[in-house]
Formats: sequence, structure tokens, C-alpha cells
Amino acid sequence: MTRSAAPPSEPSFTVEVDQNPYLHVGAAQVDAIVTVTASGAGSAATAGGGAVEIILVDCSSSMSGSKIHAAREATVAAVRQIRDGVRFAVVAGTHDVAQVYPSSGTAVADDRTRHEAVQAARSLLASGGTAIGGWLTLARHIAEQHPGAVRHAILLTDGQNGEPPDVLSGVLAECAGAFVCDCRGVGTDWNVDELRRISSALLGGFEFIREPARLADDFAEMMSTAMGKGLADVLLRLWTPKGSRIRFVKQVDPTIADLTDRRTETGRPGSPAAQGDYPLGVWGDETRIYHVCLDVPAQAVGAEMLAARVGLRRAGTDDVLGQGLVKALWTDDPALSTRISRQVAHFTGQAELADSIQEGLAALRTGDERTATARLGRAVALAAGSGNDETAQLLGRVVDVVDAPTGTIRLRRGVDKADEMSLDTRSTRTVRVRGTD
Repeated sequence: MTRSAAPPSEPSFTVEVDQNPYLHVGAAQVDAIVTVTASGAGSAATAGGGAVEIILVDCSSSMSGSKIHAAREATVAAVRQIRDGVRFAVVAGTHDVAQVYPSSGTAVADDRTRHEAVQAARSLLASGGTAIGGWLTLARHIAEQHPGAVRHAILLTDGQNGEPPDVLSGVLAECAGAFVCDCRGVGTDWNVDELRRISSALLGGFEFIREPARLADDFAEMMSTAMGKGLADVLLRLWTPKGSRIRFVKQVDPTIADLTDRRTETGRPGSPAAQGDYPLGVWGDETRIYHVCLDVPAQAVGAEMLAARVGLRRAGTDDVLGQGLVKALWTDDPALSTRISRQVAHFTGQAELADSIQEGLAALRTGDERTATARLGRAVALAAGSGNDETAQLLGRVVDVVDAPTGTIRLRRGVDKADEMSLDTRSTRTVRVRGTD
């Protein structure tokens, strides 16, 4: 394991690299688990460009009754968590979109503006359709008025988007980098893949809220967490030597998110080495874990090379916030080359667990019981073996587990749709190696 920390400053990042650097003769694949811990990032917004919060509330006709009442109270709960000085806006989304408070732009949070926003939120009514792309576009316009700020949005919906898929794709491309968005789906009529796609593109999380009555507590907690995020536009900079090829760069904790296709090239023209940046969104005082996998040119026995340099930076600067090194050493000693990094093995299994659940549920929906049994059975075995107890419990509501270690299961008939959606939503959340924090 190698460890390197940024010089003492505020904020700072510590980068730890866990790997087995030894490769057998002819091998080229290098895997490393990179653990990034931020300190001092939670208060950085006060000294920087400030913070902006945007609450996007589905007010379509399907939200009528208990759901719109719960949405009002959830918005109230979130507004009350916004600290003084933070700019904020509340938006009502239907087939159209309108600001509820203030009428345009943002308000600066204080006792008066929070009270006014609470009164406005309690007047929300349900009518019309659902056009999520329009809601996100307005959020982007609001966010872009505050460059340099920590810009965060909450999006709540209970239904499927009425816009063509290519419209939403275009909107997500335009919004990427403008703000981070956490999504919530309430009830069982929304599309899990759609919200996962939105939250992934906008570097946020998403959750399934089974009962509308839980919305207020969830919104309060989500906004409280957002108030602890103080550093925007953090980048992971990956340097690799000539002849290397990056297989993937993924966040693997606290959730799985593939960052591979989000790379922006930053290397010097004509340089034989490659260098690129991957967006990591906004940070508080927290730890996240990443899996870097690449191929390097195979070398002779005894050779050693720097396979990658992993650095943390903030967009618009070249200041190193933290750095770690990934190495490769070739050996003919099988005792060294066959040693498995515990962290690499664990998070590779967690990624396979997520894929197995999503593939199994997709097969279940199309009636392919053979594939569903195989993939969900594999998921049961992986969840049991890795100590992912919450996912194991959710799997137990969708299938009958005969023997967890071997993944022997029977499909259930008449599975509650809410249980299936809970499992699907939870699939990308990981646990750390047993015995670690």
C-alpha cells in the first residue's frame, strides 16, 4: 500500500492505494483500489463561492392526495435545514416548470426567506404531466448564475418522464457539471433505470421512498447532508505512461458509478504519457473509494514501472490536493504474483453483485426465468460472502433462498413491486471490506 497526503492546507485530501503490484511474466493488467478521504471540505463553501440549493418537486396530477401533502411537508423540512447565507430556490415541475419561491433567481436563506418559502411550499398543487428535462433545464439556469458555488439539487418524482428519451439525454449532457442532483422516487410508478440515469449523470444519489409519510424525514436528512458539502468541482487526475490503456475508472463506495466515459484529456500535446480528469462532484468531510483498472506494456522479470499517478484537484486549478502512486513489478515468483489484494477482490465482487441484481431483475420482467434464477442466485451468494447484509435481506424478499453460500434459490411468485424496486435501487450501494471502517 502507498500513501500520500496533500500539504497541510484547507481543505486537504489523503489518497491511499491498495494493490498487489506484482505481475507474472507476460501479464499487463493492473488493478488498484484508491481510497480518498477529505478533511476541511465541509466548511470550504463559506470561504469560497458559497452554496446553492434547488428543490425540484413533482407536482403532476399523479401526485394528488397523500403524495402532494407529503411533498409539501418534505419541501418544508428541507427548507428548514438550509443554513443562513445559502442561496436557494423551490421549483414545481409538471409538463411545464415554474419557480415557487422566489419568483426568479435565488433567495438568500434567513429566518424571513425560509418562512416565505415554507408558506409557498404549502400551496403546492398537483396537476398536469411530467417533463423532467424541463425541470432540470431550469435548475441549470439557476445554478449557472452562481459559478464557483457548491450547487446541489433535490429532485422528487412519482412517475415516468413524458419526454422522448433523446430529449432527456440532451438535457443531461447540458446539465453535467452545472450541479449535483440527488433523486427520490416515491410510490411504485416511477422508473428506476431513469432516476439512476439522472443521478449518475449528475453525480448524485437516488433512493426509493416506499411510503409518502417518510418523505419529510428523508428530505431533512438529505438537506442536512448537503449542508456539510463545501467543496465543488473536485477532479480525479489520472496520469498513465506511454503504451498504457485504461480499462475503467469506477467509484465503488459508497455507491457504484462508472466514471470511465467522463474523462477529459488534460495532457500536454505531444507528450508520450496520457493524462485525464474525471469529475467527482462536491465533497464534504468524507471518504470515497475508487477502482482503477488499466493495461500497461508487459516487461521482463525484475522490471518496475510507475503504472499510474492518481491525483486530486479542483477544476480550474493545478493545485494538488492529494496524490497516490500505482506501481507494477514483474516477477517469476508465483507466491508474489498470485497474491490477491483483499480490497480489489472485495470491490470487484460488489460490482458483480450490482450487475447480477440488475440483470436478474431485467430477466424477471421479461419472463426469462432461467436467466433470472442464475443471476439472482449469483447475487445471493455474493451478498452473503461479502457481508452485504442489507442487500441480502432485500434479495430475500424477491427470491426464496435455499442455500445462500452456493446461491441456490427459487423464484417467488407474486413479488411485491415495491420490494423489487427497493432491491433494484439498493443494488449499487456497497459495503466495505469486513474489519474496516
